[in-house]
Amino acid sequence: MQHKFKSKNELRKRRHKRIRAKIVGTSERPRLSVYKSNQFVSAQLIDDARRRTVASAHGRTFKGSQSVQAKAVGEAIAKAAKDLGVKSVVFDRGGYRYGGHVQMLAEAARAGGLIF
Repeated sequence: MQHKFKSKNELRKRRHKRIRAKIVGTSERPRLSVYKSNQFVSAQLIDDARRRTVASAHGRTFKGSQSVQAKAVGEAIAKAAKDLGVKSVVFDRGGYRYGGHVQMLAEAARAGGLIF
C-alpha cells in the first residue's frame, strides 16, 4: 500500500529535481549548490559541463550554530571562487526555501564578491 503523504525530504528532492532541470553550471559560471543536514551547511561550486566540483566549503570546519556556519561557508566559497577567477555563479538552493540559512549563505557569498 502506497502512502498518501510524502516526507519532507522526499518533497525537497522533487523540488530540487525541478530546479536542476532548468539550471546548468559552466566553467565560466559554475553552479553554487547548497546542502543542509540537521547539523551542518555545505556548498559546492560545480562545473556541470565537465562534471567536476571546482570548489567546496563545509560547515564542520567552522564552530557554532548553523547560522554562523552558513555565513562562514558563504564567505569561504566566495573566497575560493575569487581565487579561481570566478566572478559569477548560478545559485542552486537545493530545493530548500530561500530564507534562513540558505539566505544567509547566499548573502555572505554576495558580500564576498560573487554575482548571481
